Amino acid sequence: MSGSLSIVGLGPGPSYWVTPEAENLLKGVSDVVGYATYLARLPARPGQTRHESDNRVELDRAHHALDLAQDGRHVAIVSGGDPGVFAMAAAVFEAVEARPAHERDLPIQVVPGISAMFAAAARLGAPLGHDFCAISLSDNLKPWPVIEARLKAAAVADFVMAFYNPVSKARPDRLRHAFDLLRTVKAADTVVAFARAIGRPTENLSITTLAEAAVQPADMSTLVLVGSSETRLIARDHARPWVLTPRSYGSAR
Repeated sequence: MSGSLSIVGLGPGPSYWVTPEAENLLKGVSDVVGYATYLARLPARPGQTRHESDNRVELDRAHHALDLAQDGRHVAIVSGGDPGVFAMAAAVFEAVEARPAHERDLPIQVVPGISAMFAAAARLGAPLGHDFCAISLSDNLKPWPVIEARLKAAAVADFVMAFYNPVSKARPDRLRHAFDLLRTVKAADTVVAFARAIGRPTENLSITTLAEAAVQPADMSTLVLVGSSETRLIARDHARPWVLTPRSYGSAR
């Protein structure tokens, strides 16, 4: 009997951001594979087997899920956020590419989820209202000079930037280095927002400027948004300002 593999996005954290498609699919699979922290967010289901692993073994996890599916199991491999954004979809298809041709006909589907940058943007207002890009600041799988080149190109092109994986224990200074580089290109008063643990009980949002951004705390649960030259704040009397990047470039303020 042929098995199947679904690559499922769980969103940034809360259960109400898991899509109905993902929730229904997860009810029907025989096996769920994933990073232990993500599996902990799912309810235990009778007859369903969980396969936990550490965070930095994505290819091993992908191959394990494929092996289970090749053995006739109906498998879901889960990611936080959207599985196609710096997550498990790429790892699974890298694993598929490395396998013999006769194993590539396995039924595989990608089930989208809410990405952290969209959840953070929704909390902040409309920071992604014009052109934007997403950049991972992790140099585990790409050289730091490549990241620097992309940061500079995005800054010169005046994109709003969403930074994933800004800081880790192994990379405590990469975000500071990124801000140092951006300050050579962008104005000191550029809007910068830190969105940590969006949708979870420890959620925290802060808005600052590029000049002051280096002193803000961040970790792997933080999504950092750096505005374009058009991004601005809409002040409110008794609440955090809204962040707006208007649809029209060069629009009057």
